[in-house]
Amino acid sequence: MNSTNYFQERAIFLAAVCGQTYDQFTNTDGAFTVPAGYSVHYTIQAKSITQAWERFGFILEAPQEIIVAFRGSSSMPNWISNANASQKQFKYIKEDCLTHRGFTGIYASARSGILSALDSLSSDKTLYITGHSLGGALATLCAVDVAANSSFTAPRLYTFASPRVGDPAFAKACAKYVQTSHRIANPFDIVTHAPPSIYKLPRREKRYYYSHVQSLSSQPFQNGAINLNHILSSYFAKLSKPEPEFTEALCTSNPGFCPIVAEQTHNSRELYAE
Repeated sequence: MNSTNYFQERAIFLAAVCGQTYDQFTNTDGAFTVPAGYSVHYTIQAKSITQAWERFGFILEAPQEIIVAFRGSSSMPNWISNANASQKQFKYIKEDCLTHRGFTGIYASARSGILSALDSLSSDKTLYITGHSLGGALATLCAVDVAANSSFTAPRLYTFASPRVGDPAFAKACAKYVQTSHRIANPFDIVTHAPPSIYKLPRREKRYYYSHVQSLSSQPFQNGAINLNHILSSYFAKLSKPEPEFTEALCTSNPGFCPIVAEQTHNSRELYAE
């Protein structure tokens, strides 16, 4: 398998994994579909901006790999946190850098549990860290932290529709610590352009500077509405188009695992899992 096919197939698979973080949150019992060959090792719990504990994802384990997956914003408190775009010191690495206050606060509340869970797993396994939207920001913070402060020194980061996470110094630090990083973004998705590269709080003079982390994998699509340019199922559909056989095999062998894809041009719905 060449590197392009490997990236495409891993991105499709991890997008489906990210979709399950939303099911985990919305189902009252936290249930979600676990792909064949994987088991649930840990449920990520984090505090929203209201200090309420919520399910924010999970850690999956397979014989050869581990996946840490974070969900995006599924409730108003999380969107409030997204809007809290002032910055604070990212204290988990030696580099002097600043990160989004809201994202960092959510990650900090989950950090000890995540690191403890990873500490009980074999670092000989490949570690993937992934997330969509707000989850992409949390995944980015986690990847840098894990690379610097655990035995998993080479995590592979895949994010979907992630906003900017920190200042230029943080973006530089991320490139240093996380050697394999794919920021999958639709240029027509407004979330990928937030916060702005220069952010100023209302009625205040102080400015905050934001930069995206590398490396960008641009996935352009326009589905006719702001939310449809951002939702995970739209990313899954875009990524799946070049690999229809892989996607069909993945979804049919794991019923309920893949996102429902809305075909905008025909106003129909296709569920690969059926």
